Amino acid sequence: MNHYSKENFRPTQSIGFLINKARNILTVEMDAALKDLDISSQQMGILMSLTLGLAATPFELSKVLGIDTGLMTRMLDKLEAKELLQRSRSLEDRRVVNLALTKKGEEVTTQIPEVAPDVLNAHLKKFSKVEFEELRRLLRKFLDE
Repeated sequence: MNHYSKENFRPTQSIGFLINKARNILTVEMDAALKDLDISSQQMGILMSLTLGLAATPFELSKVLGIDTGLMTRMLDKLEAKELLQRSRSLEDRRVVNLALTKKGEEVTTQIPEVAPDVLNAHLKKFSKVEFEELRRLLRKFLDE
């Protein structure tokens, strides 16, 4: 089913515009909330993905987070410079780079759950539990997950 046509398409009313606007607002607010940890919201995604075992290589992180590999490399460079993670070559396949949090990275990551929920909850306070679950379900459907 097509929901848009050239006759009814209004960019500022499109799903893409609204999702992007919501993302931009959350990014600015999350970055501000994470400032004391000296990480950005994108860096938070990397650190949490490693901690939760969702990914262990740059390629896996790119897939999980929906970030292109070039940007991923630059973000990993920054996290490595901050001494939050380390890269090492796989012994089985030298083409594979494995990622691991450093002690400092683990310490920063344990503080993220003290900060991030407040930013998200501020935007979800008008949602009932049912609406919240429906929003998550619809976003997963939109992402084809």
